[in-house]
Amino acid sequence: MNQEKTGQLIDVQRENQKMFFPLHFHSTRSISSGELILRLAVFGTYLGHGVFALAIKQSWIPLITAFGFSKETAITLLPLIGFHDIIIAFVVMIIPFRSVLIWATIWAFATALSRPVSGEPFAELIERTANWGAPLALLILQGFPKTMKDLIRIR
Repeated sequence: MNQEKTGQLIDVQRENQKMFFPLHFHSTRSISSGELILRLAVFGTYLGHGVFALAIKQSWIPLITAFGFSKETAITLLPLIGFHDIIIAFVVMIIPFRSVLIWATIWAFATALSRPVSGEPFAELIERTANWGAPLALLILQGFPKTMKDLIRIR
C-alpha cells in the first residue's frame, strides 16, 4: 500500500473513532488507556453516588447531620448533592476540566472524611481512598494548573 493510501486509511479510522467514541469530540488528542480508565472510575463513582443521593439513601443522612444540619435539611440536600454528583460524572467523562477534577478530588475526600466525623470507623475513610484518588490521578495526568486559564483547559 502506498503512503498516500495509508494516510487516507488513517484519516478514515480517526473519523470513525470520533463517530463511535464520543469522548474524543472535545479534542483531537488521543486518550490513553490509563486516562480512559480513570475517567470511567470517576464517572462510576460519581454517577453511583449521585443516584444513591437522589434516592435519599437513609444511611447518608447522619453524614450530613454530623455537621450540625437537621434531618430535614439533610433530606433536602441529598437530591441536590445527587444532581451535583451526576453532573460531575458526565463532565469528567466527556471534558475533564482541571477545575472540575480539583473539585471532584476535594468533594470526594470531604465526603470520605464525613464517615469518621459522623462516628463511623476510620477504616471507612481509608476504604474510600479510590473515590478521591481517581480524580486526583486524572488531575496529575492533566497537569496541575499554573494559570487561571489552565483551570478550564485539558491537556
